[in-house]
Amino acid sequence: MKKVAIFRHARTEGPGYFATVLDRRGIPWQVVKLDEGELAPADPSAFAGLAFMGGPMSVNDDLPWIPPVLDLIRAARTAEVPMLGHCLGGQLMAKALGGAVTANRVKEIGWGDCVLEPGPEAQRWFGHAAPKFLSFHWHGETFSIPPGATRVLASAHCSNQAFALGPHLGLQCHIEMTENLIRVWCRGGRREIEAAKDSPGVQAPVDIQRDLDTRVAALHAVAEAVYERWLENLKR
Repeated sequence: MKKVAIFRHARTEGPGYFATVLDRRGIPWQVVKLDEGELAPADPSAFAGLAFMGGPMSVNDDLPWIPPVLDLIRAARTAEVPMLGHCLGGQLMAKALGGAVTANRVKEIGWGDCVLEPGPEAQRWFGHAAPKFLSFHWHGETFSIPPGATRVLASAHCSNQAFALGPHLGLQCHIEMTENLIRVWCRGGRREIEAAKDSPGVQAPVDIQRDLDTRVAALHAVAEAVYERWLENLKR
């Protein structure tokens, strides 16, 4: 079987629980370390699927790896290679597919409910979690819904939390989180949290890490079902 390519944009923002799900199902995968200078492949058909993780940069930044990744996303849509985007990854997908990425009205850092939109696409991807689920968030920008796609999730601080387009799913929220990832982000992001502490969407590290095992276990249950749905469309 072909591998799933997982694109990493920052060392601390790896595949997390997504890799655990792939390993449990015996699905091969490889990390493309864009943060270390690895090049994005030109041909998406070499892979069973493409997954794009998060990162602290903006898709609107002048970074050398962004245009090739946007080209890859467009090529993957044409080739019907399934794509999955987490936060920055969802923003990359949205921009490549004709949407826009702009500042969100507030920063959103910590735990918050994602609410399912009405309609069959939201049910197809997240019906097991209806009408809402607690997800993890860490972003200051947001995407618009690209042409032809359907909004499937929203939150109190961000109207566009996820979009679906056939076999492709772009997420603003982070369903891939593990306890360790959250602790690492809280340590590394203390200054960002402190600078944005007056935002209604930002929680203190102590609050983010409260009842962490219970919250992460519930998030894993949601993520596993979403990933299972996505895996159904892999190019084998």
